[in-house]
Amino acid sequence: MALILGIESSCDETAAAVVRDGCNVLSSAVASQIAKHAVHGGVVPELAAREHLTALRPVLDQALAEAGVTPSDIDAIAVTQGPGLIPALLVGLNFAKGLAIGWNKPLIGVNHFIAHIYAAFLEDGSRLLERADTYPLLALVVSGGHTSLLLVEADGKSRQLGCTMDDAAGEALDKASKLLGLGYPGGPIIQRTADGGDVTRYDFPRPLTGAAGKALAPENKYNFSFSGVKTALLYHYRRQSEANGGVFPAELMKDTVASYQEAVIDVLVRKTLTAAREFGVRTVVVSGGVACNGPLRTRFEQSTPSSIRLRLAPGKFCTDNAAMVAGCGYHYFRKSRFINLGADSFARLPMITEVPFL
Repeated sequence: MALILGIESSCDETAAAVVRDGCNVLSSAVASQIAKHAVHGGVVPELAAREHLTALRPVLDQALAEAGVTPSDIDAIAVTQGPGLIPALLVGLNFAKGLAIGWNKPLIGVNHFIAHIYAAFLEDGSRLLERADTYPLLALVVSGGHTSLLLVEADGKSRQLGCTMDDAAGEALDKASKLLGLGYPGGPIIQRTADGGDVTRYDFPRPLTGAAGKALAPENKYNFSFSGVKTALLYHYRRQSEANGGVFPAELMKDTVASYQEAVIDVLVRKTLTAAREFGVRTVVVSGGVACNGPLRTRFEQSTPSSIRLRLAPGKFCTDNAAMVAGCGYHYFRKSRFINLGADSFARLPMITEVPFL
């Protein structure tokens, strides 16, 4: 048995968790900074870093207390090393380094993107990792910073089929909410506003799908681009405002947001399932903050063929959390893949050729 403490600080959530043997979540404590960043309409990296400094110790104490363990019970410390906001990442990484020194524990650096994929296998999903019929596996990680498709084979070898070329899906939702004056964070607000709206009223573009009648370059078949749909929303907003004395009609808001959200969801589901069929995928995993979106989850449930297993990350593990970091870190621990105290954070997603949990 191994107990791993996870630390997460890649963006605006300060989190700590204790996970046993990579799947049994004993505790998961998260301190949100939404209220701090809402007044700015988005995350301010320096402000996020200062908030992490304040929240890390209380969150750690909460995680240990909920798990009913002490530092001496912990076998290793796993911390998000990247990608993310460097000021925020550095706070968490240095905090974890201090714990590793003070508690005399090995330190594990975890890739935040891979941890999001692993979130789908926490708790009751862990047994799927050991089943041969789980692979090949296709993971869609969709969040504020990432929209990527990763193909994973049974031996852990992986390759990225596509990624975002500009805005990630979560960023596109956040910016749409800001443009329309709905507030922050955009994802949940967009979903609530769209509820009951007519998704077919406005035909927003589906970039890089060939839907506009233009030939799609082969290299972009599984890439994503949401800047075009965001620009289309801006023009729509301006046209409707100009036609109504400079004010966007309130009665158009629900249908506008529903149609915009539909365009984003359609692209995500269409590209994922096209890739799943082309590569003979046995399992599709959907994770990341945007995977909390109810209509997106419903669309995947309705559209995924019965021959393909669909694994949606549990809602509580979709947004940034430390349980996915600790769970993923367990597999590094088993292979004695530790980092030294001189290790640094990284902002961008590196090329992924394997995942550690296989």
